[in-house]
Amino acid sequence: MTLKFVAKEIQFLKTAGDAPDFSPPEVYYSDLLIQPSKEFEVFSRRMADTCASQKMFTTAAIQIDPAAPEKTLDNANEIFHACFHSVLDEDRGIWECLDPFTAIFVFWDYKTASQGKKLLDLLNEKISQALNAKLIMGTIAFPFHDFPVEEMAGCALKALDHAAFFGPGHTVEFDALSLNISGDRLFQFNHIDAAITEYEKGLSIAPANINLLNSLGVAFGIDACLDKAMEFFEKARNINPEEAMVIHNIGLIHRINDKNDSALAYLKKAHGINPDVFEIELLLGHLLFKEKKFAMAMAHLDAAIRLKPESGTAFRIKGQILLDREDAPGAAVQFNQAVKLNPNDPEALSGYARAMALQKKNLTIALSFAKKSLALDPKNEQYKQYLEEIQNIHDQIEGTHQDRAIKSA
Repeated sequence: MTLKFVAKEIQFLKTAGDAPDFSPPEVYYSDLLIQPSKEFEVFSRRMADTCASQKMFTTAAIQIDPAAPEKTLDNANEIFHACFHSVLDEDRGIWECLDPFTAIFVFWDYKTASQGKKLLDLLNEKISQALNAKLIMGTIAFPFHDFPVEEMAGCALKALDHAAFFGPGHTVEFDALSLNISGDRLFQFNHIDAAITEYEKGLSIAPANINLLNSLGVAFGIDACLDKAMEFFEKARNINPEEAMVIHNIGLIHRINDKNDSALAYLKKAHGINPDVFEIELLLGHLLFKEKKFAMAMAHLDAAIRLKPESGTAFRIKGQILLDREDAPGAAVQFNQAVKLNPNDPEALSGYARAMALQKKNLTIALSFAKKSLALDPKNEQYKQYLEEIQNIHDQIEGTHQDRAIKSA
């Protein structure tokens, strides 16, 4: 199995199947660390200059409820300014608007962490009341572990993204989960090395966090470092031997390494822990199909379809099973659905072409599908063989029709 196949069809599991279903934010402010805006660059420079000598300070990013009336947004800048300076004078902090409804600020000159927290709560309350709108806030207090001063602004943005999952009215203090979310965002953009760095920072805060260990394993797996991936999956399994996503990922590594017996054992255990995870059911169906255990494979593929009917992969594998069972009409039905869901799946196109050709039906369509499958994967010898077979059947049928036409003329 290639890593491309793993990444696009049978995937590593990134989060637990029973993880809370929070809505991700529409805007990730941590993206400003990749492509900084002018406003964020200005604030970062000012913060570096003013906070370098401070032993304690607090950084926070706040966002007005995106659903707030337009009038509220129009007044936001003035209210940020008024509220900030009603709590802190010019010598105790700085702030900057990042956009019409988001600001970032830092303040210092307090003696204890609890005093800093009270100032932050007071500022949050004043801004919220003045705007008559709920706020989303991400915060971090320095010192924090061994994180340097220059990372504090970025950490506040990551905490803001974290808080946005919970919606308006929530404040989140930067933690390991903030780094997991940030790493996942980088992972989405295929910045795998940067994602790995975020997950590693998260583990420096929470060494036993299963989601971070699993995320790091997934990142190494996608980066083709399978031994490193297995190392972190095993660490996660040692913490919780009953975590289905981790068991699935260990099974997938065994599948990639062509250790199908081991892969099946892990996947069956993952299924026993949680039978309602699409990736587990799909991979089990795929492995059992390869082992020619068709009845068992069908049960898991049907479960995968129930869990994710918009995926064509399970339909395609069912079609392949039915072809092996010499049920061409049944196979055609499954391949038809697979092609509808993914018109550029070469295996489904080739299988559908074979199913039609075996029935000697729709041979012109079968031929076009066989040609398309080969065009999508020109080096596939099996697709070439199937195309030749279908072409021969097509030519024989056409030749027979022509002979009959000549005789009847």
